[in-house]
This record gives sequence, C-alpha cells and structure tokens, in this order.
Amino acid sequence: MALHLSFCLSLLIELSALHAFAAQPKPCVPADQASKMLNKDVCVSAYVYDVVQLPDGTRFLDVCSPQTSDDDCRFTILSPWEDHDLVGELRKYRDVEVKVRGIVQPMHGRAGMVLSHARQFRGGPPRFKPNPLLARGFNAEEDRPPIRDPNLRTQGSARTFMNTRNQEPMPAK
Repeated sequence: MALHLSFCLSLLIELSALHAFAAQPKPCVPADQASKMLNKDVCVSAYVYDVVQLPDGTRFLDVCSPQTSDDDCRFTILSPWEDHDLVGELRKYRDVEVKVRGIVQPMHGRAGMVLSHARQFRGGPPRFKPNPLLARGFNAEEDRPPIRDPNLRTQGSARTFMNTRNQEPMPAK
C-alpha cells in the first residue's frame, strides 16, 4: 500500500510540474524584432501611435513613432476591409500598447501582420482563409462533389458506385 501511495504521489508531482511548464505562454516580442521573424507565428507587442484607414477600407495600425519616416518603419499591422466585421473598431487601440498574435509576412519591402479576427488581440489564431485555387469551381449549393472521384462517375453502360440496379434486395419482414 505504501508503494502504491508513493507511486501516486510521485506521478502527481510530475504531472503538476509538467502542467505548470506547459501553461506558460510564449512572451511577446517587440515590433522591431518581429520584422526579423518572417513566416513565423508570433505574438507582437507594440504601441499603436495611429490608426490609418485607406479609401478602400483597409486599416493599418501604425506602430512606428511619428519621428520615424515611412521608409524607416519596418513593421506594420493591417486589417483588410473584408475582415471589418470580425475585427471590430480599431480606433480604440490608438495610443495603447497591444499584443497581437499572427504570422509575420513580407509586405512591400517591410514585415507585417494581417489582423483578421479580434481574437488575435487575446492570443488567438488568425481567421482561416481557404486557398481559392483549391476551392475553384465548387459551389455549396450544387449537387455535385467538389472533386472528381472516379468511384462516383459512370464507368460505361451507366454503372456507378452503389448503382440501384446492383443492390442486394432487402429481406422481407
């Protein structure tokens, strides 16, 4: 009994240490360091100096100080207009230190992050956007499958997978 109790106690201590180690979130990196982490999913900590909206609706969180010229600014956070409803109002983040999670991507000679969902401010992942090349020709309202599966095509003389002519008769009740 004492051996069983000591085994359970040691297992409990190991699991609690493992849980405490795994529960630590990764620290956020400053925007100037994030510009060197291309194509990586990171948390970026930055002070938002201004929120700029273009005529097409694209919004930018300006994380470079007003003394920094646009040519010297190496990092930006942008939110496309099509994600406006999911991201929400961005003007409330002006003059605030924010933490945003996302994938750092090269954007027109600088590094940037696409803000596509409000959960990115709380450490959540960006919104999933399917590859349009893979979804080409698929419409959810059509009665055809999105891929051309040979098992679902006629194989001559109108035979198809699970053809009604070739089904076994159901037993009578």
